[in-house]
Amino acid sequence: MASPDETVMIDGLNGSHISVNNISYVQESYVHKGYRCSAEGLLLPIISEYTWSEGARAFLYLVGLLYCFMGVAIIADIFMGAIEKITSKTRKVYLTSEKEDEPEVIEVRIWSDAVANLTLMALGSSAPEILLSVIEVIGNDFEAKDLGPGTIVGSAAFNLFVISAVCVMAIPAGEERRIRDLKVFLVTAVFSVVAYLWLLIILMVTSPEEVEVWEAVVTFLLFPLLVLLAWLAERNFCGVPNKTDTSKQIELGNFQTADKLIKEKQYFRDGRLDRDGLVAFIKEVKNYPGLTDEDAAVLAASKLVESQSHSRMWYRVGAVRNMTGGRKTQPQLSTKLKEVYSAMNEHPEAPTLGDVPKVMPHQNAIIDFHAASCAVMENIGKFEVAIIRSGRTDNEVSVRVETIDGTATEDQDYIPINQVITFGPGETEKLIEVEIINDNQWEPDEEFFLKISLLYNAEKRQGVQLGRISIMEITILNDDEPGMVMFQKRGFLVKESIGKAIIPVVRKNGADGEITVKWKTIDKTAISGRDFEGGEGVLVFKHTEIEQNIEIPIIDDMTPEKDEHFEIELFDPTGGAKLGQINRTAVTITNDDDFNNVLANMMIMTNANVHALQVHHETYLSQIKDALNVNGGDIENATGMDYVMHFLTFGWKIVFSLVPPPGILGGWLCFFVSLGAIGLLTAIIGDLAATFGCLVGLKNSVTAITFVALGTSLPDTFASKTAAVQEKYADNAVGNVTGSNSVNVFLGLGAPWLIAAIVNKIRGKVFFVPAGNLSFSVGIFTGLCILCIGLLLLRRFLGVFGKAELGGNVPMKYVSGAIMILFWLIYVLCTSFQAYGYFDSEK
Repeated sequence: MASPDETVMIDGLNGSHISVNNISYVQESYVHKGYRCSAEGLLLPIISEYTWSEGARAFLYLVGLLYCFMGVAIIADIFMGAIEKITSKTRKVYLTSEKEDEPEVIEVRIWSDAVANLTLMALGSSAPEILLSVIEVIGNDFEAKDLGPGTIVGSAAFNLFVISAVCVMAIPAGEERRIRDLKVFLVTAVFSVVAYLWLLIILMVTSPEEVEVWEAVVTFLLFPLLVLLAWLAERNFCGVPNKTDTSKQIELGNFQTADKLIKEKQYFRDGRLDRDGLVAFIKEVKNYPGLTDEDAAVLAASKLVESQSHSRMWYRVGAVRNMTGGRKTQPQLSTKLKEVYSAMNEHPEAPTLGDVPKVMPHQNAIIDFHAASCAVMENIGKFEVAIIRSGRTDNEVSVRVETIDGTATEDQDYIPINQVITFGPGETEKLIEVEIINDNQWEPDEEFFLKISLLYNAEKRQGVQLGRISIMEITILNDDEPGMVMFQKRGFLVKESIGKAIIPVVRKNGADGEITVKWKTIDKTAISGRDFEGGEGVLVFKHTEIEQNIEIPIIDDMTPEKDEHFEIELFDPTGGAKLGQINRTAVTITNDDDFNNVLANMMIMTNANVHALQVHHETYLSQIKDALNVNGGDIENATGMDYVMHFLTFGWKIVFSLVPPPGILGGWLCFFVSLGAIGLLTAIIGDLAATFGCLVGLKNSVTAITFVALGTSLPDTFASKTAAVQEKYADNAVGNVTGSNSVNVFLGLGAPWLIAAIVNKIRGKVFFVPAGNLSFSVGIFTGLCILCIGLLLLRRFLGVFGKAELGGNVPMKYVSGAIMILFWLIYVLCTSFQAYGYFDSEK
């Protein structure tokens, strides 16, 4: 309190300063809450920023906003792991089987796909936007502000326009994706338009700039109505019946019809590991030489994961972990296994690992290399490799031939090849020219690979398939002798159930010119026609080829017997070649008694690999371990970017690893704790965004549709792109966008508006919602939304687009994507201009 002799004056704007005896003092209240942009947040600032420059404050708030976006993505990852645990609950269904006393038992999901997508999964992907709107209303004493509603509409615009554009353009050339469950999509699309039309009616017609209790109730109740109608559409309760009978599919979940990989021959039905399926799969994998049991287990786990039906949530979790250097949800294969994966995947009907196609020579042309490997001198310059056509020869077929680096690298050791080879009717052989670069420097022997693959165009894949030698190894060496031929080993051990014994014959000490060598089988304890299909033949090594295989079919009589053997002999080489030391080898056929032990180990390894790819954690230990280690501990497959992002997000990962894992209480404890953490982090994001916008001169409505909408929607963008490329249908890519946009309105605005309307009603006040910028934003989005959905439907039904929502005609898919991105730019620019009064009639 000033003394009688002191002169006290209040000066400065808003009374920020007090002058005592001509000495100016800043008032304490101004230091803490009176300076510019200090009152924008609910929780921030924690300390006084009075002495900070506005430029530094804006930069720090922007960095904090971006960092919190990463944090909310990580906790949303855990949140969706809980949702996956909850929605993965199954029940047993008993079906009749060939065995009278043993019914077939399958497990199907309890949750309907449509219900799960529109309830828990929509909440999982949209929780930040929804909670931001709820927290903003409650924190503002139940009065409306701009940031929450703006983020809801801005995210909807980004999701529909930008994500759809990315998905349309991301599909590889010659491929397309259609929405499978069109009825559910149409229901959610109609509701996504109705939701925003209803907002316009509330704000401008029934009670302008006021939300009454009944209007908020209707908004909120549209959510269960949407879920009900989508469920009825999924169950086909009304409308035109589907072309295929889906009633069983819906009753049995994704048992068979949802996964088109399951053909005449099944490995892992419904993505579940069983003994017979694993045996069949291992037999097929073993056709590719050089693979260990561990390799086979990794490939089996990959097949299991990729043959399962995945939700949009699965792809979103994968996108977040790719962005933050976390444990991947998709198989991480070494370079060698990727080559096997690719070779096994060439069947046009199989988008995942699947079955190696059965050779059908009367239906298809079979294309492969003449040999699996060859060797050439470094100074050879150019040489020719033979590509052989067998089977059907009366049609024209095309394949792609390309080179793949090994220890030899393109443009340094050889000239790369990527070209299409066409066989005309009657043509059975094509020669492709390969050029080796001679750099006049000593180098050890190096190798690279030639690979044959089918073309992307579906029409070009008809009537043609790859043979067993679709990858050829080319070794660069220094030798010009015809060489000698011999077996690799003196003996080979094969299982009775192997199908075919592959016995390699190698050419050593030279690879110059074409040579031949004859072979024949010799009965011992194993008898031709009873235990194996023997005979004789001629192996042809063309110029530079160094390895050929003798294939001996093994007869599996399924009866217990002792080990048996037969021999194979090489004789009569031609072309100047000689026989090597090992010109005779023994092939021992063992029974499969010990195969059970091998299979048990394979089952354990495969289950371990599958468990490592789970979305959720069962225990605190595994959750904390994943948080501490880059790429979830898979250091071998971690990239440099994984390390960078793991370092940047390490703090969030450690904090959120303390959230109860989904394995506790069926995922519900994790669900609610994660939801609370998302709510707290969302409140901080709201404060950061509002203060940053204030400091740089952006209005809350503009900040909401730009920075906040983009930050919360980026994980969905990467998730949708991945789903578009990897899935056979477009439902998980764009089919769920309309449903998510509807849920955002019904929950993100319906819930907070209902609470605020009731509270203000009790207080005797009205819940005032300014219609200006919000109604303009909703109106322009609704118009563009109708145009965008119309464009997607036109793409489905018009041949010029390829009759598919995604992909199709290459020029038109880019035109479609550009139009959708233009829609988003129009929305952002027009909404921003209106916020700053450029469209006011008075100006």
